[in-house]
Amino acid sequence: MTTATTIRRFSRDEYHQMARSGILRHDERVELIQGEIVTMTPQGTPHAAFIDFLDAQLQRAFGEQVAVRTQLPLALGEASEPEPDLAVVPGQPLDYVQAHPTTALLIVEVAETSLSFDRTDKAQLYAEHLIPEYWIVNIGDRQLEVFRNPSTSGYETHQILRPDESVTPLHAPNFLLSLASMFSSLQQ
Repeated sequence: MTTATTIRRFSRDEYHQMARSGILRHDERVELIQGEIVTMTPQGTPHAAFIDFLDAQLQRAFGEQVAVRTQLPLALGEASEPEPDLAVVPGQPLDYVQAHPTTALLIVEVAETSLSFDRTDKAQLYAEHLIPEYWIVNIGDRQLEVFRNPSTSGYETHQILRPDESVTPLHAPNFLLSLASMFSSLQQ
């Protein structure tokens, strides 16, 4: 006899109730992706350094017209609340006192151990919510993966940039980020 296995998925409301009631501890590093509670891996030093570096670069690129949020929630639909490493969102930080942002101009994930998940589940989630641009900093391969042109079936454009190349964010066309400035810090 074969039985079907079903997965119990959670809504964002249930996820928040679990946190308020102590089922999820306040110090647990988790995020809600498509109704599943996903544990986030601890950050290595390169991961943390790349987040700090890119935070400063994106602040310069976008200026005061947007908020650059570091590892803070995005409310994407009823069943997802990812906490991307960086998200450039419209408006100012205090615009989000009542609710998390529901969109972003650019999302960046820094990947040491999460590369496969970032390329698949996260990319699909961000594309479905029509995030115009998604970057993965692939530390192991010393490259930047740039996803653009989202649709509900995924990103139509996936470009891989090497350390000797540069990138310009779609919504900051006057800014050029040299990847050499970022990847040169890694040991060969």
